[in-house]
Amino acid sequence: MSDAADEPEAIALRRKVSGTLLVLYGVGTMIGAGIYALIGEVTAAAGWFAPLAFLLASVIAGLTAASFAELSSRYPQSAGEAAYVSAAFAKPRLAVLVGLLIVASGIVSSGVMFRGFAGYASGLAVFEPWHAYLALALVIGALASWGIGQSVLAIAVITLIEAGAVLLVIALGAFQGIETPASIPVFGSTEAVAVVAGAVLAFYAFIGFEDMVNIAEEVKNPRRTMPRAIFVALAATALIYVALSIIAISSGPIDMLAKSSEPMTLIFSRLSDWPSQWMSYVAILAVLNGALVQILMASRVLYGLSRQALIGPWLGQLNARTQTPVLATILVVLLVFVSATLLPLTTLAQFTSLFLLIVFALVNVALIRVKAQGAGPEGYFAIPRIIPYFGAISAALFALASAWQIVS
Repeated sequence: MSDAADEPEAIALRRKVSGTLLVLYGVGTMIGAGIYALIGEVTAAAGWFAPLAFLLASVIAGLTAASFAELSSRYPQSAGEAAYVSAAFAKPRLAVLVGLLIVASGIVSSGVMFRGFAGYASGLAVFEPWHAYLALALVIGALASWGIGQSVLAIAVITLIEAGAVLLVIALGAFQGIETPASIPVFGSTEAVAVVAGAVLAFYAFIGFEDMVNIAEEVKNPRRTMPRAIFVALAATALIYVALSIIAISSGPIDMLAKSSEPMTLIFSRLSDWPSQWMSYVAILAVLNGALVQILMASRVLYGLSRQALIGPWLGQLNARTQTPVLATILVVLLVFVSATLLPLTTLAQFTSLFLLIVFALVNVALIRVKAQGAGPEGYFAIPRIIPYFGAISAALFALASAWQIVS
């Protein structure tokens, strides 16, 4: 065995990711998750008020994204969430718990996308769902192990394709005009509950900014680049979601959209006479893109936890040629395949949101404590002290709502 393999600490992750690629990395996972897999589910929960659900989810996500922006500037390293909690509380077990919750969220989130992939692909060919999961696991596992430069470039290209398709649907809907129902429901307590329920699901659609911080060791000038990229990616995604949800609910019967396994293809077919299978192809790429991002993120968190001596050292080993954590990647891909095979789409999304909301609450509290400890490194990005308080409270309330949805 080579010396590099015997001493993995001698191998470092490559800094290959620019600010533009980082924005596309974040937008790619958020769009793939929210629009191509869950637009129907959010519409089923919130009905005509689905745009409000996406807007509320974006505000909640934005509070925590701001905290991530500052912390990523203070501590630009892999397994970022665990590093933030460790710096604030100096409790290794809590840091491990946070890191493993992030890994679990990445695994079940990828399970959502594997199921979304099978749903869209089923409109093009006949196969057993687990065959699609296995094929996707092999392809993504190989790409994620190949190298960060190749992976992020693939993510950027696919993101441009999927974002272009979404913008095309928005343009088609805007050109044809937005139809309102004959009687717009009065917004009362029942509708408010529906919006919150939809927002809990829609919150999953903004998963991605926390993934960005976990490749900080592969980003050029992360202390300056990471905060900017987080805000740009989140703002762009929120605008796209709200616009598309308006088009979706005005394009036809909401109940059909909620039941469809190919919601974007259905919307596209309502707005255009062009062959709808083209949207299925784009949706497949988008879902694949999101899964690749989540698997990259989860493997880097395991790598970071290992390098911090919080979990087994074998997960921190880097391949000497690709400089990627291949063993950690293989473990993550296997667990994603299992989760996609065993759990339904909505359950996967709900568990993803719950795991992340718990982590988000802890990360906001961590920033409160870190700020109380004094100034950070020179040139770091800072947010007002009040923001992490709002972020912690909102994330905790959403976590309770998410837990209630799961048990009810």
